[in-house]
Amino acid sequence: MLKLLWLSISTLTTILILIKVPNNTGLESIANKSNFLGSPSSAEKILTYTTWFGVVSYILFAIKFNLSL
Repeated sequence: MLKLLWLSISTLTTILILIKVPNNTGLESIANKSNFLGSPSSAEKILTYTTWFGVVSYILFAIKFNLSL
């Protein structure tokens, strides 16, 4: 059961990393950035926190499974 959770965390974290838009895309990011009531920045903040949670969870599960041979 934990290995299934580990697999799903790794898959979702990989998808979140691929979805995340890079910060330095040049002048086009200034033209396309529309912070209407701060919602894009809050969505990016939630995406960043979720990605970090997935990475840390994946590492902890990897340590647990590798130490319990």
